[in-house]
Amino acid sequence: MIKNILPSEIEKESFRIIRSELKEMGKEIPAEVEPTVVRVIHTTADFEYADTMRFSDGAVGKIKDALRAGAHIVTDTNMALTGISKKTLEKFGGQVHCFMADEDVAAEAKERQVTRAIVSMEKAARLGVPTIFAIGNAPTALLRIRELYDKEGLRPEAVIAVPVGFVNVVEAKELILDMDVPYIVNVGRKGGSTVAAAICNSILYNM
Repeated sequence: MIKNILPSEIEKESFRIIRSELKEMGKEIPAEVEPTVVRVIHTTADFEYADTMRFSDGAVGKIKDALRAGAHIVTDTNMALTGISKKTLEKFGGQVHCFMADEDVAAEAKERQVTRAIVSMEKAARLGVPTIFAIGNAPTALLRIRELYDKEGLRPEAVIAVPVGFVNVVEAKELILDMDVPYIVNVGRKGGSTVAAAICNSILYNM
């Protein structure tokens, strides 16, 4: 039966349905991370995220603190850049960046024969501001973040690691799980730019 719902109520009703079905499944999501898990499910219509998302201790609270202090978000796709609520972030003095389409990044990546994601992460590391990485597409971005962490002392405010795909995706995500920084990781192959944006927005909308 088609429901007659006001446009302003559609999202609220969707969240109600998600929470109801999670309860029916016997899924108990910790209160701190529940809004994030629910928004990701809302974005994907995939309840498996209730089982596959991993949060470091206090990750959501620490990310909120970083955002309140003006941290910037760096993402690896223009889709995520578009989807993250810049208006909300700007209230706290932060900005969202994606360097993937920058001419200097493209030229350096071609010269070095590496991915643009690798060069983009290096450029992000030189921003000189507190940074949260939100990676939804490129596992090589995560690999470079981990290398910079190990070899050059990179310490981001947080890493949101949710790339989607088949090559090096699972392995790259696993490298984030033992970093001593706040993280949100979706283990396995699933993820994507929309998931990265949804995670960021779930936190921004609940500050």
